[in-house]
Amino acid sequence: MNPASTARTAVGTSLLEDFSLEMTGKDIPKLEEARDTIPQGTRINVTFLGNEDLEMRLAAARAVKRLGFVPVPHISARRLGSRDDFERFLAGLHADGTSDNVFLIGGDPAHPEGPYDDALSLIDTGLLQEYGVQHVGITGYPEGHPEIDGDTLWSALRDKHLALTAQPLEGGVITQFGFDVDPVLTWVEGVRGRGIGLPIRIGVPGPAGVRRLMSYAARFGVGTSASVVRKYGFSITNLMGTAGPDRFLRDLAAAYDPARHGELKIHFYTFGGLKATSDWAARFRKESLA
Repeated sequence: MNPASTARTAVGTSLLEDFSLEMTGKDIPKLEEARDTIPQGTRINVTFLGNEDLEMRLAAARAVKRLGFVPVPHISARRLGSRDDFERFLAGLHADGTSDNVFLIGGDPAHPEGPYDDALSLIDTGLLQEYGVQHVGITGYPEGHPEIDGDTLWSALRDKHLALTAQPLEGGVITQFGFDVDPVLTWVEGVRGRGIGLPIRIGVPGPAGVRRLMSYAARFGVGTSASVVRKYGFSITNLMGTAGPDRFLRDLAAAYDPARHGELKIHFYTFGGLKATSDWAARFRKESLA
């Protein structure tokens, strides 16, 4: 292996040294099934879905901790019906010892169910530190958002960064998933150019069926033109097939320049399941080091 290839391999495997995963409140059995293939200490985000209740979310965070991983509960601003709901969730996490890390999102509802419209409004309450939160994750959208214009997205990212710095709270960004490395790294350079030095986790779909990936992409406004999906490594003419992020991660490793892009890591959206994703990550890392 020549020196340039060796360097790319080192960068590529470093991206996977501390990847994070995602699960729902219903996925405790799936996490237990996958536990032996997930490195201890891995950060596991627990989503905040409308069809789950407080106890399910708290139980999932407890299970993540019990199995030796780091729980990162999501808090959906627009799904909180009141300040009491927000405090009740934070208090439950704090009592369970799972409140160190949270991930804040605006959420899917078109209109807030309570007093909070976005992640910034949750930060501004000052409640996070009161209940033991130390690290706050926020969202990034390299390919934009289907319902929010670009200037508003950049302003929101800047304002959340400033609010976290003022608290002060540690922060990090997790991006929406995509299929094309170029807009992702262009966006990262835009983040750094705006003086935002937060660590960034690049959202990547774990291995999953092509039909499912296309469905999620359409829902989140991710580019899915024929040329983009071919570049990613699957064909829209074979919707029964499966696809993994092998080519995306290799392209990312080849283009990643820590001096320009800062600290980057990987966050897997486990559309195809926790075990399939963790098995794939272990295999990819082993093959890359071979």
